[in-house]
Amino acid sequence: MSAPEKLHELGRARQAARADKNFALADQLRDQIAQDGYEIVDVADGFELHEKSLVITIADIQKLKNLPKSAHHMTVAIIVNGFHEDAITSINSIKEHSSAEIVVLATQPAKDLGVVVDTHTKVFHLEKDPGWGECANALLKIAATPFVIIMDPSTTFTGDAITPVLDELNKKEFVAVGWRGGLVNIEDQWRSVDDKGAGEVDVLFSYFFALDKDAALAAGGFNVRAIYYRNADMEFSLRLKHAAGRLLQMDLPLAQGRHHGYYDTEESFRDAQSKKNYDRILERFRGKEAILSPRR
Repeated sequence: MSAPEKLHELGRARQAARADKNFALADQLRDQIAQDGYEIVDVADGFELHEKSLVITIADIQKLKNLPKSAHHMTVAIIVNGFHEDAITSINSIKEHSSAEIVVLATQPAKDLGVVVDTHTKVFHLEKDPGWGECANALLKIAATPFVIIMDPSTTFTGDAITPVLDELNKKEFVAVGWRGGLVNIEDQWRSVDDKGAGEVDVLFSYFFALDKDAALAAGGFNVRAIYYRNADMEFSLRLKHAAGRLLQMDLPLAQGRHHGYYDTEESFRDAQSKKNYDRILERFRGKEAILSPRR
């Protein structure tokens, strides 16, 4: 898409200013062009205007910088691995029902996600995907709010899910609040989790996983060996429990569409990585019933 003619006029005026060595005016004209979403690039026969991407591309996850300070208390952090239309639907539903900060980490080219960018929504494209656990930890670390929701783009808001979660987290009785979770089934040797509905639980799932940022980082964050999400959220839940944290499952105005991270992931990869994540749970936590929530 070519730049508007008015920007080409500014570009020509900038060239003239540079020829007259009026560099202050040239810089001013460059900034005017930038404010309209374009970057001016000098070339041998004049200049080119390139549309600036609203999505920030990062070569390596270690180069992610802290988000700007915010007056809000909650950041919704979303890891997007393709299926951008679903992510856009999810993000727009958050905006409809909340004024929370939103940060998106996309592991595939994400120029189309620029449509959701605004003063409270940042989108980063990560060129090298280090895996789900490292992405989740990075989002936790760069958030400028005391609480962070790790959320899957298959989840959408149908109402205000932020206020009730903030109310609970601010009480400091629970370090994490979620929408789906359950109690470890002791009778089958920790091989499954039973959903008992709203109440105190052993594990929460990352469809919507709201965390006290400081408590989450103090517990060691998500396991960086978890390159796939499945069971990594359960392992992290038990890390929180091991650190004497309490977890709460709530009924919240949320809905879930097709979970592409499960149903559209290559089956052998999905099953192998899920097993690796769950094997770590069994190895580290099985039998440590003292860390579990009261049975109900």
